[in-house]
Amino acid sequence: MLKFTEDHEWLKIEGDVATVGITEHAAEQLGDLVFVELPEVGAKLDQGGEAATVESVKAASDVYCPLAGEIIAVNQAIADDPSLVNSDPTGEGWFFKIKLDDASSADELMSEPAYKAMIG
Repeated sequence: MLKFTEDHEWLKIEGDVATVGITEHAAEQLGDLVFVELPEVGAKLDQGGEAATVESVKAASDVYCPLAGEIIAVNQAIADDPSLVNSDPTGEGWFFKIKLDDASSADELMSEPAYKAMIG
């Protein structure tokens, strides 16, 4: 099940764990990424809190935590090669996995059709 935020993050939810990344739209808007800073494994984040930072040739931007929980894994591959986010933002370019405090809170996020309607 994929969910989306207004800040252009996607979540793939499996049980009480969500894999999080930025959408293809966000990756296109940012341009070629040159740096990714990931959260620490074990960090407890609140919904809407800053989770990661990305820098492109155009700008720097924060990636927000879409739901509250604890970081249980990060994708070191994108820190080593940020272009993975541009080439496969919803696959190999994922950012982190988070154990959700309340998986049902994902119901408040957007479906894919709603997200596509938002970005026009």
